[in-house]
Amino acid sequence: MNGSGACIARKDMTVLLECGHPGFEAAGKELADYAELVKSLPAYHTYRITPLSLWNAAAGGRTAEQIIASLRNLARWGIPAGLEEEIGRLITRYGRLTLHAHAADSRLVLLRADSASLLDELEGRSGLDGLHLKRSGALECTCPAGCRGLLKQELTRLGYPVLDYAGYREGQELSLTWKQDGPKSAGGNEAAFGLRAYQEEAVRLFYGTGGSGVVVLPCGAGKTVVGLAVIEKLQCETLILTSNTTSVEQWREELLQRTSLTGGEIGEYTGERREVRPVTLATYQMLTHRRSKGEGFVHMNLFNERNWGLIIYDEVHLLPAPVFRATADIQATRRLGLTATLVREDGREGDVFSLIGPRCYELPWRSLEQQGWIAAVECVELVVPMEPDLRSRYLYAGSKEQFRLAAGNPSKAAAAARIIAAHAGSKVLVIGQYLDQLNELAARLNAPLITGKTPQRERNALYAAFNEGTLKVLVVSKVANFAVNLPDASVAIEVSGAYGSRQEEAQRLGRILRPKQGENRAYFYTLVTGDSREQEFALRRRLFLTEQGYEYAVKAAGRPEEATS
Repeated sequence: MNGSGACIARKDMTVLLECGHPGFEAAGKELADYAELVKSLPAYHTYRITPLSLWNAAAGGRTAEQIIASLRNLARWGIPAGLEEEIGRLITRYGRLTLHAHAADSRLVLLRADSASLLDELEGRSGLDGLHLKRSGALECTCPAGCRGLLKQELTRLGYPVLDYAGYREGQELSLTWKQDGPKSAGGNEAAFGLRAYQEEAVRLFYGTGGSGVVVLPCGAGKTVVGLAVIEKLQCETLILTSNTTSVEQWREELLQRTSLTGGEIGEYTGERREVRPVTLATYQMLTHRRSKGEGFVHMNLFNERNWGLIIYDEVHLLPAPVFRATADIQATRRLGLTATLVREDGREGDVFSLIGPRCYELPWRSLEQQGWIAAVECVELVVPMEPDLRSRYLYAGSKEQFRLAAGNPSKAAAAARIIAAHAGSKVLVIGQYLDQLNELAARLNAPLITGKTPQRERNALYAAFNEGTLKVLVVSKVANFAVNLPDASVAIEVSGAYGSRQEEAQRLGRILRPKQGENRAYFYTLVTGDSREQEFALRRRLFLTEQGYEYAVKAAGRPEEATS
């Protein structure tokens, strides 16, 4: 117990963190290591300790004793009866089961337990009965090697995460080295290239896992470089899966600029090309393509096209369910997940944990900001009023339509225009969800619009014009949520979003995080209609960024000087 602690620990595994406490920031960083932020209110932030948050902490080396000691130090009135025992019970489940290669039969793996009673408990459990487990001793079972992923997935669901020591295939050897000079700077000069300290640490910790894990870094912090460094470390043929064609092109550019690989060694497996080469870049959309709803996935055999030694899952939080199923079949291949956030809106974080790997490295966003590796961002929520006509329609609409009306509030266009005028000369992204709203905004702002229907060549030309400075304002749909390299964008205006998506909010902020010349500052504005359902979802969207230490100033729209003060 700490009579002056910043937190209140509760029996239901939640922890309240007092926002006005002088130890608020330090306590938030500590809690984020083993708990998830679930609610952000002005007086208190609510964290929840979950099995997955504890297992990720355990994967990072935290023990039950360390976590309980942390809570004791933070909790103002001590830890409720039973909470310590529950934390200990959950975290010590991590590692009670281990997977090993079968010494005599490569078609099998061995599941070992730390007690016979645990295997007794698991025998006959629903979900395991179809995996052909056979008891081969008091403390072990055999399982077909092809069921390795499904076994890990199901045991995690049952509350017993498995440590996988069954090993990985080496894959086909691939020789590559770093180039001595990196990409050219804006001035045309060659920049000396070297891994940053945190990138080296991420690679070291991934390598220490043996071959599976997730690296969590904000947009603009060089996750792609971490991926390249893992390839360089392993020297093996690699399949890289990413979110869209723009990202494929960026990975290709990085591979050519930073490594000794030639164009002929890099393949693109997209809607325009079907190249399978020593390093192959593909999109999730291609892998999940099928000709009709009842047919199989046409391109899923890409996982077996070559003897891959490594598969990189870029933006792993976007991994579609069918790719999870394919990944369950290839557990003998090393797997690296890269993401800015482990949050998944479908609740399948457990599948990322069991099939891709636990979190092996994460660096808080604000730590990188303090080191100057990403821009310092000021976050502002501007509350936009409804005109009387829209208010009348809103009051008589159903709940879904109310959200849609509030999100598309025409008054947001004037608010966006005032923000752009206040940031004259800056490069501004206007980001939204609804095409009719974005078309009207583009016309009002006299700015080009990029949507999912914009041809890739046209997108590239607009991105290039924006980066070169001949285009100052760009209106973009959700296609720009991911993997768009616009390093000089310093202002983002979010006019609408996908209900309460924390994931989307994090990615949109990521569009302006790359370091800037001069004061290295950026501005993120969220336009929210006042006295509407949109405000409820805005609170949820902000959760992830609040956990990372970003504060939102809430202001009324309409006074341009308040937008930037």
